Amino acid sequence: MNLASIAVRNVWRNRFRALMTVLGVAVAVMAFVMLRTVVTASNIAVTHAAQDRVGTRHKVSFVLQLPKRYIDTVRAVPGVRTATWANWFGAKEPNHPNEFFATMAVDTDSFFTVYDEMAVSPADLTRWREDRRGAIVGDVLARKMGWRVGQRVVLSGTIYPGNWEFNVAGIYNATRRSVDRSQFIFHYRYLNDSIPAARRDQIGWMIARIDDPTRAAAVSRAIDAAFDVQDVQTISMSERAMNLSFMGMMSGLFTAINVISLVILGILGLLLGNTIAMGVRERTLEYGVLRALGFLPKHVVAFILSEAAALGAFAGLAGVALSYPVVQQGLGRWIEENQGATFPYFRIEPPTVALAFSLAVGLALAAAAIPAWRASRLTVTDALRRLD
Repeated sequence: MNLASIAVRNVWRNRFRALMTVLGVAVAVMAFVMLRTVVTASNIAVTHAAQDRVGTRHKVSFVLQLPKRYIDTVRAVPGVRTATWANWFGAKEPNHPNEFFATMAVDTDSFFTVYDEMAVSPADLTRWREDRRGAIVGDVLARKMGWRVGQRVVLSGTIYPGNWEFNVAGIYNATRRSVDRSQFIFHYRYLNDSIPAARRDQIGWMIARIDDPTRAAAVSRAIDAAFDVQDVQTISMSERAMNLSFMGMMSGLFTAINVISLVILGILGLLLGNTIAMGVRERTLEYGVLRALGFLPKHVVAFILSEAAALGAFAGLAGVALSYPVVQQGLGRWIEENQGATFPYFRIEPPTVALAFSLAVGLALAAAAIPAWRASRLTVTDALRRLD
C-alpha cells in the first residue's frame, strides 16, 4: 500500500460523480479520436501512393479531356515502362439513385497491369476481357449492391445519358489501403463505340508506371514537354503529388477539424478540472491529518496528481474502448462503403489511440496542478480548521 494506490482507490469514493466524469471525458475522447481518424484516413491516399506512378491530365482542368492518341506518345517517353488511360463515366444505379460510386471506362489490356494493387483473379480477368459489356467491381460495392459474378446490371448515365447494360465479370480486392473498393470498371471500347462520333477518342487522364521512382519529376517534365507544341497541353505529376493536390481542396475542412479538436480538448480539461477541484476541496481535512502525521507538501501533491492521473487513465481507456465499436466498426464501415473514393480505408490508427489516451492523462494532470499546489501550501492548522 502506498500513496499512489490509495489515490487510485480514492477516485471512486464519490462513485456517481466519478462515473459521470469518466463517461463525459470518454465521449470527448471518442469525438477526438473520430476527428483525428478523419485526418489520418484522408492522408491514406498520400502515404500509400505508388512511388512509381505518374499521372497526366489536361493542363487547364481535370474535367477537360485529352486526345486518346496521346497515350502512344506517353508510352514512348524514356523511363516509362507501361501506361494506361481512364475516362470518368459518371452513372448511377436506378434502384439506388443516392448511392455514389466511381464508374470508369478503361483500357482492358493495361489498366490492371498499371494498377496491380487491384487484385483480380485470372479467370475473372479473362472473362472481363472477352465480354465487351463486362465490368469489374470492387468487393465493397458488390456486397453493398448485392451483385454477383454473371449478374446483369443496368446503370443510368449522367455525363453520357441513357441506360447502359453491363455484365459483372469479376470482383477485385485491394492489396493496398489507398484503393477505393467501390469502383465500377468497364471497357473503354464499349463507351467509345456507343457515343456520337464528335465525342469519341477522348480520355480523361493517363497513368504511367516508370522504371525509376526517383526520376518521377524528370519523367513528368518529359511527358509534358512532348505536348508543349500541341493544341491540348498536359500537366503531369507523381501519384503522391496528384493526391496532395486533391487534398488541398479540403484544406478548409482540415482547419475546421483542428479547431473542433481544440474545443474538445478544452471541454475535456474542464470536466476533469471540475471533478478534481471538488475532490481536493472535500479532502482538505484529510490532507491536514496527513501533514500532522508527518507527510510533507510533496506527498500531498503526489497524492492529488496520482488521483488525477488515475481518473484520466480510466476516462481515456473508456473513450478508446468506446471508439472502436462506434468510430471504426460503425461510422468507419459506413464511410468505406459510401465515401470510398475519399476515404477508402477508415480505421483508427495506433498513434491516434496513444495520443488520445496520453491527452486524457496529461490534461487530468494539468487540471490537477493548481489544486495540488494550493493544497500543498496549506498549513496544518488551516487545513484542520476547514470544515466545508
